[in-house]
Amino acid sequence: MEFSKLVIAVFTLQALFVMPSIQAAQASSDLFREYIGAEFNGVKFSDVPINPNVEFHFILAFAIDYTTSSPSPTNGKFNIFWDSDNLGPSQVSSIKSAHPNVKVALSLGGDSVGDGSAYFNPSSVDSWVSNAVSSLTDIIQQYNLDGIDIDYEHFNADPNTFAECIGQLITTLKNNGIISFASIAPYDDDQVQSHYMALWRSYGHLIDYVNFQFYAYDQGTTVSQFMNYFETQRSNYNGGKILASFATDGSGGLSPDGGFFNACNRLKSRQELSGIFIWSADDSMSRGFRYEKQSQALLATPH
Repeated sequence: MEFSKLVIAVFTLQALFVMPSIQAAQASSDLFREYIGAEFNGVKFSDVPINPNVEFHFILAFAIDYTTSSPSPTNGKFNIFWDSDNLGPSQVSSIKSAHPNVKVALSLGGDSVGDGSAYFNPSSVDSWVSNAVSSLTDIIQQYNLDGIDIDYEHFNADPNTFAECIGQLITTLKNNGIISFASIAPYDDDQVQSHYMALWRSYGHLIDYVNFQFYAYDQGTTVSQFMNYFETQRSNYNGGKILASFATDGSGGLSPDGGFFNACNRLKSRQELSGIFIWSADDSMSRGFRYEKQSQALLATPH
């Protein structure tokens, strides 16, 4: 009798620990994310259609640790490089008040700054982390943001240094209650993958989403190729929540008109679709956000 009670108690405890992770996995399947603000074309949060039945993340592009005039590296002292005139603290507050399902993050790095590439260029791990924690805490609190995204694409540091800098940054911001989620945005390039996979090996347990840039693959990607690419990245970032993605700027990958949503439905039927993200709202504005609506409708549809 006592043994049976013990077994029941153990199973009950196991259920308590297992259930949150299952619920988290289920909750993530309706996640829609979109980058916004990089192109300074006047797009606003309120321009973008928001389906109330999805979890919606705006990602401000970008905060960069460079000086804003005659850009040069600042060793982790981040400045705002998105369209803050149209996407400022009051606009963040308004969109989150109007839509309880909306969260707002900022993305670090990006491809370029000024007329050149934006490099990850730390002087040392400790100094970079200290500067980054301080400067980003100020920006995140000023804007009432919820998370960060890591989108460095050029590197003046080895993979292990990148892993330690970014991993310690995420650890500290989460431990301090400054952010509630973090994502990374790698793509299929040897140097990029070596840096992000080093980060994943050491700190993958702290990374909530992988915004893999599937649109960096060749233009004209087929559904079958996309499915293979997706499976490869699920293996590379084993255990991660890999989001499907496309771009509305006419770049590469599997396009919405070329079968992207067919691929997403296949992934969804396998319970492998952790969400969709788009680059970017800036590019979609002239097209009336057609694919944003379609993406969210797909995610909001029950399995």
